[in-house]
Amino acid sequence: MHPQITVLDTGGQYTHLIARRVRELGVFADVQPSDTPAADLATRKGIIISGGPASVCAPGSPDIDPKMLALGTPVLGICYGHQLLAKHLGGRVLKGERGEYGIAHLNVTCQDALWNGVEHSQIWMSHFDTVASVPAGFRVTGSTEISGVAAMSDPGRKLFGIQFHPEVVHTHAGMRILENFVFDICGASKDWDISRRVPAVEEQIRAVARDRNIFFFVSGGVDSTVAYTLCLRALGPDRVYGIYVDTGLMRKGETELVRSIFQELGATHFLVDSAEDEFLAALDGLQDPEQKRCAIGEEFVRVQERILMTEHFLDGHWVLGQGTIYPDTIESGGTAKADLIKTHHNRVAGVQALIDSGRIIEPLTPFYKDEVREIGRELGISTKFLSRHPFPGPGLAIRCLCSEVEAQVTETPNGFLLPLRSVGVQGDARSYRNVLCLARNPALEDIRNIATALINSSPDINRVVALCGSNWPLASMRSFESSITKKRLDLLREADAIVRSFCTETGFEEQVWQFPVVLLPIGTNEARESIVLRPINSLDGMTADVVLMEQQMLQQLTTRLLQTREIAAVLYDLTSKPPGTIEWE
Repeated sequence: MHPQITVLDTGGQYTHLIARRVRELGVFADVQPSDTPAADLATRKGIIISGGPASVCAPGSPDIDPKMLALGTPVLGICYGHQLLAKHLGGRVLKGERGEYGIAHLNVTCQDALWNGVEHSQIWMSHFDTVASVPAGFRVTGSTEISGVAAMSDPGRKLFGIQFHPEVVHTHAGMRILENFVFDICGASKDWDISRRVPAVEEQIRAVARDRNIFFFVSGGVDSTVAYTLCLRALGPDRVYGIYVDTGLMRKGETELVRSIFQELGATHFLVDSAEDEFLAALDGLQDPEQKRCAIGEEFVRVQERILMTEHFLDGHWVLGQGTIYPDTIESGGTAKADLIKTHHNRVAGVQALIDSGRIIEPLTPFYKDEVREIGRELGISTKFLSRHPFPGPGLAIRCLCSEVEAQVTETPNGFLLPLRSVGVQGDARSYRNVLCLARNPALEDIRNIATALINSSPDINRVVALCGSNWPLASMRSFESSITKKRLDLLREADAIVRSFCTETGFEEQVWQFPVVLLPIGTNEARESIVLRPINSLDGMTADVVLMEQQMLQQLTTRLLQTREIAAVLYDLTSKPPGTIEWE
């Protein structure tokens, strides 16, 4: 099928999400490298330039063929693409004095074809550079408190630039803006049917597998379960094996639950391998988040190879299946110009070697989490499985933070700086910065705005938390040198079980998309650990917003957690994504 709309990839984490949104409108769209020659794009009805982690001011940053702008084809530049339009056409792009991440409010300054049916509304920002002045022939059509040129257009040449991301769900009028561009400006017609997904994926599975069988290292999560079921349908149960590795990094009762899931799916070839000792040995003494992720990924490969040799899966008649989805690949630098945000355990060197040798099949890599759930429903997978909250492949290891040094909590004018750092994503690039705990807890209706404003104005932090309760004053606490141990994991497992049980009892479980519980090595000599609560809402995992628990419920949960003697404090993460990633590592 010939695409009507092409998205040019400048490395942004939302690039494929843009193409997906266009396809949701019923129009086929593809993704091409940003420097695709203009001649190759001449037949398109519209072109969208994605966001990206680089600065248009930096040498060697991703670029476009400028001849494309003279084709007469409508062009929409998003974020970095907006800045590229300004740069190529004579405008001025400057390094911003402060970044703008998360929720902002668009002020429409003049009528424009993009704004049909759109009024002043909430938008989603993730940028640092800004367009300081528009090119000749352009007009400013929208602004925010920080960005004077949040949107610009030259209707005569059908060129449009917007600093924000219409493709994410937190931009309330985003789909209407894309609809205006695709249909009203580009004149595209509907030619894409979403029901083609499952048959196309099954055909791809058969093409890759050929006469070989498939074995999966399943987790019991939504992604691997749906991928496994697709392969069952494509090849039949006799050709698909499932192996669950108990890493010792899982939640309380997880192994028993996984057994029940695959029994219900009708898996005829399924086994459990206990590898806790091997994974704890691989993690012994490691404190750096990237080293931890890599160690887990490489240990998976070693365990996989051990199992495969034991089960005689290396005779050339087998292919490894994985439930990797699109956010896993983009956040681990999986497209040409994307920035590394996290090292995914399915993308370490050992697994990459399997990919390079053609011994792997990943049927879900084009899809986002909500699409995977939709596919699961099409396959008839039970709702109780599909409604499970996402859980990271590396397990509790990336929710059990470690510290290389002992350091005191530091008081600042805005709160207490915690002596550890977490991973964030700012302007499509990874940040590794400090965590600020508010000195006082503001009113719930103000708390999101306060957290966003502090991060946007403070270059040394990318995450803000509030203190729910503690057994000692926060100012008296410090970080402790620590790594991953079974004792610390058991404490986190127990805290996580308390939170999950409470959320099920109160119904809060149904109000959130995911609820990570994080262990921090911060406390006192009497209790050396603290717990962070991280309930968030998201659609696809690419952006997320914090969900606030009602105050009385939060106090009840905090009291339960503080009854565990090893826990010194309970904190609440107030950070959206961006600027903070969903997980802390």
